[in-house]
Amino acid sequence: MNMIQSAKDQVLALTTAAYQKASAAGLLPEGVTVTPSVEIPKDTANGDYTTTFCLAAAKAMKMNPRQVAQILTEQMDLTDTYFTSVELAGPGFLNFRLGSRWFGDTVACVEAEGADYGRNDTLTGKKYMVEFVSANPTGPMHMGNARGGVLGDTLASVLQKSGADVWREFYVNDAGNQIDKFARSLDARYQQLIRGEDAVEFPEDGYHGDDIRELARLFYQQEGEKYLDCDEKTRHDALAKFGLDHNIPKMKTDLARYGIQYDAWFFESTLHESGYVADSVKALTQRGYTYEKDGALWLATSRILAENLKKAGKSDEDIEKLGLKDDVLRRANGFYTYFAADIAYHRNKFAVRGFDKVINVWGADHHGHVARLKGAMDALGLDGEHRLDIVLMQLVKLVRDGEVVRMSKRTGKAISLTDLLDEIPVDACRYFFNAKPETQMEFDLGLAVREDSENPVYYVQYAHARICTLLKNLEAEGYTVPAADAVDFSLLTDETEQALIKQIASYGQVVLLAARDYDPSHINRYLTALAAAFHKFYAACRIKGEEKPVLLARLKLADTTRAVLKNAMTLIGCSAPEKM
Repeated sequence: MNMIQSAKDQVLALTTAAYQKASAAGLLPEGVTVTPSVEIPKDTANGDYTTTFCLAAAKAMKMNPRQVAQILTEQMDLTDTYFTSVELAGPGFLNFRLGSRWFGDTVACVEAEGADYGRNDTLTGKKYMVEFVSANPTGPMHMGNARGGVLGDTLASVLQKSGADVWREFYVNDAGNQIDKFARSLDARYQQLIRGEDAVEFPEDGYHGDDIRELARLFYQQEGEKYLDCDEKTRHDALAKFGLDHNIPKMKTDLARYGIQYDAWFFESTLHESGYVADSVKALTQRGYTYEKDGALWLATSRILAENLKKAGKSDEDIEKLGLKDDVLRRANGFYTYFAADIAYHRNKFAVRGFDKVINVWGADHHGHVARLKGAMDALGLDGEHRLDIVLMQLVKLVRDGEVVRMSKRTGKAISLTDLLDEIPVDACRYFFNAKPETQMEFDLGLAVREDSENPVYYVQYAHARICTLLKNLEAEGYTVPAADAVDFSLLTDETEQALIKQIASYGQVVLLAARDYDPSHINRYLTALAAAFHKFYAACRIKGEEKPVLLARLKLADTTRAVLKNAMTLIGCSAPEKM
């Protein structure tokens, strides 16, 4: 149950009932229908909830809003509700103050729902796919992959918490130009090991990393000179297969270490082998969106996008300025482009597997690809404009002691995901990378390992561990956490106690926002606020040594906070330690 929404609904119901009572008594005109807002004031001195009902209705009633508000307050019955009082304020606001019933019901709700607390059903019945990381399998995963991994995984989690049936997928680019380049690079290093570095020229556009040297060495150790004198295609196929068979399991291991598991690893090669790429291009041709030029087959991307822009109200002149271009689908040599395969892959997501919504987490450098891919789905009749969403994330800058870090101290090479996890705890990596996607983030390696309140993940985990220690100490004195129905919540009158319960109640709203905005960093900010509210409460309100009814009420509140901290930490893939 969303206790904030329940309170808002009750404000509307109370106000509507008061209006109906007043109109029946002839105090207000009948038949006035309005859609007022109910908000939480920034300053709780103005009440806990406020409604604009009187301001919205006054014009139709041809009355002063304050006069309407005065009549409604006199007709309002707050018996057996969440509220203890309603007051007229300003030009005609109605301000409501919460009573102990709402605070008690909030704690009882956490107790009853357990790990499901915060869940909502807004996406129930919807089938979502989140595709993320999808790093090239030709080399180590980098910082962008590290950030994309967390954003994709936590986004999938908040969508699940909002009721969606979510599928996590990694798209493996195991076909096309990059695999050809991968094979040629491995081939050069393999031959250099046998013939000598000066005897074999390394391809200028090849992959120059030490990981290629290492793979070639492992291949040589396993196969010797067996592939030296065979035909080039056979050698390239064997080298590419060996490299992928080594790299992909390592990617899976690193991501599992990072707390990420996929429902599927989808291989691009299967789209080519099954003929689905060719079939998808044929479908575009049948719909009149392709043409031949210079021996290649092109997608009329510019026409597709122009049609969409015109529907959105753009003028021909504005569209002309964009310089839209078409895309090659099949080269003159008969090979399909990466874009053709990408179109086929996304057509498969919608037309074959039936996802209602597909969300891709991409680096910001792919922004130019967004409209083209959505447009291709539109051209196929799959409504890419509304069913395909792209979350673009900015780059990551690693810093230590104020200095930008590009190389690993351990290896002296560019920092990979493996290097990062060797240095920084997984919890810190996940918490730090779960930042607002569109912001360029600065990952402070020094801060991530600090054990003080400046480190946000430590600050939140410390709050959880502190509560666990408190519970154990009180249990040793004979006090166990009571059930909610055994607690007198009217005893929790301190400002910090009520502020903490309000923070607990807001968790469901935060989950809703995280799913709506495709921004799971809402959960991080919530955790920091909840931990801060607990620390304030703990500093202001003594638990040990208080009279038993007060002690038990505060003990229950502390344990409820612990449960919600653990719930939210689990949602973003971080642990909730019981001691630190």
